[in-house]
Amino acid sequence: MPSISINTEAAIASGMASVWVRRFAPLIRRGGRVLDLAAGSGRHSRFLLDSGFAVCAVDRDISALRPLAARGCEVRELDLESGRPWPLGGGYQGIVVTNYLHRPLLPAIGRALAPGGTLIYETFACGNERFGRPHNPDFLLRPGELLEAFATLTVIAFEQGEISMPRRAAIQRIAAISGPMGRLPDPVGLDVASRESNLARCRIPLQI
Repeated sequence: MPSISINTEAAIASGMASVWVRRFAPLIRRGGRVLDLAAGSGRHSRFLLDSGFAVCAVDRDISALRPLAARGCEVRELDLESGRPWPLGGGYQGIVVTNYLHRPLLPAIGRALAPGGTLIYETFACGNERFGRPHNPDFLLRPGELLEAFATLTVIAFEQGEISMPRRAAIQRIAAISGPMGRLPDPVGLDVASRESNLARCRIPLQI
């Protein structure tokens, strides 16, 4: 029997958006439609709404997301792991996924971006079993796996390694666009956590 993915994003009841999401959200076309996949508590949906985007928030449990509908957020209750074809269409200017991994969805996520759309993905990686949940390899990215999964996109930034904030974890994260490289977003004071950690960074060199 296949394992059921753990959406650890759902356990984050409040708090700021991920620093990775805050850093690369400016790459998304202003006012564009953004899919918050496995939205959990809705922290990124709230951030995206506050930033002026049209947001579609999706999760199997939408109890924490329902209040966002009053702000114009499209809230959809879906079991993303039913095995049925991708139910969310395409043409998104942005897709945000954090603390969630269901590998069969990865190809569809990349295809669901509009031309010029931005993918922001961050979740746990191999090595996280030393720090707590998730520890099942089914829910932990292999080294470089996001690079392989989204090889058809243009990678803007990629990191993998250990962090100490907001808690110790092994993570992997990518920001990529469906199109050519453009201007990088300005820093948002987000690397404090990284400077205080022993993050083993893996950056993608630009070809000049």
